Amino acid sequence: MALDNLRQFLKEIDRLGELVRVTHPVRARLEAAEIADRFDLYATAGVHPHHARDCGPSTIAELRDIAKHPRVVAIGECGLDFNRNYSPHPDQEKWFVAQLELGLELGLPLFLHSRDAHPRFAEILKSHRVTKAVAHCFTGERDELRAYLDLGLYIGITGWICDERRGRHLLELVREIPRDRLLVETDAPYLTPRDLRPQPKARRNEPAFLPHIVNTVARALGRPAEEVAQETTRNAHTLFGLRESRATAHEKRTARA
Repeated sequence: MALDNLRQFLKEIDRLGELVRVTHPVRARLEAAEIADRFDLYATAGVHPHHARDCGPSTIAELRDIAKHPRVVAIGECGLDFNRNYSPHPDQEKWFVAQLELGLELGLPLFLHSRDAHPRFAEILKSHRVTKAVAHCFTGERDELRAYLDLGLYIGITGWICDERRGRHLLELVREIPRDRLLVETDAPYLTPRDLRPQPKARRNEPAFLPHIVNTVARALGRPAEEVAQETTRNAHTLFGLRESRATAHEKRTARA
C-alpha cells in the first residue's frame, strides 16, 4: 500500500472505528499484522483459494506463527472458489481444510470465502463442525444462506447488495438473517457500491463507503441505519473478540503458543 493511500486509509478508519484488514500472501499477512499493531487496527491471516496452488509444507506453520500476533483476530480469507478456478479443486480443498483445522486448534474464528462452491463448501464446514466463522461477501441464493445459518455462521453483506443487476435478491434475503448474525463489509478495494454517487476515481472501494452499504441494508430491513450499524458492530466485536484489551488478547495468544 502506497504511503499516501495508507494515510488516507487511516483517516477513514479514525472516522469509522474498528476495522479488520483481510490479507492473503505470506508477505502481505506479515505486513498487515505490523500495520495493525502500529495503528491500532486488526488483521486476519490466511490463504485465499486463488493461491492454494502456491501453498507448501511451511504454509500452515507460517500462518500459525503470524496468528500469535495480538492484533490477528481470525484465520482467512480461506475457502473454495469454483468460479475462476485459479487453483485446482483438490488443492483448494486441501488447504481450506488445513486452515479450518488451524483455526479450530487456535480457537480463532474463520473468515470464509465461497464462490460457486455450494454445497461442497458447506459439507466441509459441517464435517469439521465449524461454527465460529463468517461467510464473507455473501452473494448466494436462499438455499445457500439457509445452509450457513443452520451451521451457525455469521453472514457478511458487502456492496453487492447495492448492485441492481446482480444483488437485487439480497435485498430480500438480508431480512432472513438473524440480527445477531449479520455483518457489514466493504471488501475494499473491490466491489465499490454501484449506486454510489459520485463514483470514486478508478472505482476503488474504500472503508469510507461502509455507511453507504449500511444505509442500503437498513432500507431493505425497514430499520434505522444507526440501529443496524450498532448491531453489526456489536456482532463483529463478538465474533472477533474486539472488546478484549490488547493485553488480554496477547495473553490468550501466548497461552496458545
